[in-house]
Amino acid sequence: MFTLIKREIQDHIAYFLGAILFSAVIIAISISLTYHYDSGDPPVFRIALSFPVIIVVIIGFCTMGATQMYTDRTRKISTLLSTLAVTRSRILLARIITGILAILTLLVPLTITAVVLLRLFTPPIPMYPGLVSEIFIATFLMAFACYCLGLLTGWNSSKIIPTLGGLVLTCILVPLVLVKGFGLHIVVILLLFIIASLVRTWHTFMSTSL
Repeated sequence: MFTLIKREIQDHIAYFLGAILFSAVIIAISISLTYHYDSGDPPVFRIALSFPVIIVVIIGFCTMGATQMYTDRTRKISTLLSTLAVTRSRILLARIITGILAILTLLVPLTITAVVLLRLFTPPIPMYPGLVSEIFIATFLMAFACYCLGLLTGWNSSKIIPTLGGLVLTCILVPLVLVKGFGLHIVVILLLFIIASLVRTWHTFMSTSL
């Protein structure tokens, strides 16, 4: 399994580098705003709730999932791995774990930065740590939902469908966040979407000819 995950990371290293770069840019902006912002609202939350950031995350991870599946289909990667006595379930599981690692590569540094900035520059208000946790969980699930959609649509031979899927999901998720916030409602909706997408992807990957 470790070898499969390592291969997935190497094949899609650009997404990990992009996640690192994007995370570093947001961290730099957060720190800069912290030292140059005098309003009572913590600047880190303005960054975390920035909808352009959400859109980039949605499109980026949807594209990653689609690329993994599309590359597999066009280059017959799973067919090759199957000749090495690797099961389809392990191939897909390694792919999903790789996607989760990419998402954490982006979000974990941002969350650590948010916690540190809150401890340094905001009063000890109980709601702030809880808000950081809610934002992290909801954002992770949102990114993972987009990634799952990419896996589902990327098995299609068309390059247009994954892109359209990402745009549609963007149009759905951003208004949902505006209406529901980062609370329990959005978490439940995203979990249901993730489960449905993974079940469908699993069925398609297991039953389709490689």
